[in-house]
Amino acid sequence: MEFVFLYRGGEAGRSPEKAQQMMQKWMAWFRDLNEKGHVKDQGHPLERAGKLVKGNQKIIIDGPFAEAKDVVGGYSLIEARDLDQAIEISKGCPIFENEGAVEVRPVMKLNL
Repeated sequence: MEFVFLYRGGEAGRSPEKAQQMMQKWMAWFRDLNEKGHVKDQGHPLERAGKLVKGNQKIIIDGPFAEAKDVVGGYSLIEARDLDQAIEISKGCPIFENEGAVEVRPVMKLNL
């Protein structure tokens, strides 16, 4: 099964040195997941800028988020046997060291 990991928060107040250390932890985590065959697509970080297009009137709102903790900072596509394994895999993410969160979402397969 495939799962999307959405990374939220965990960015506030880091010095350049701390940011570099955190990047190294992320790279080590992804290297380990890749070696175990879990990484389908490492994904990418997302820019903080963006717009939200909403409703029937297609109203455009600055920023795709309500609060800083809700910002999706990036994503990855992960392979796991089931949701429980995907959750366990997510627990190794370095984002938790900075009070961040990983939203684990199954990818729905469509037969088109």
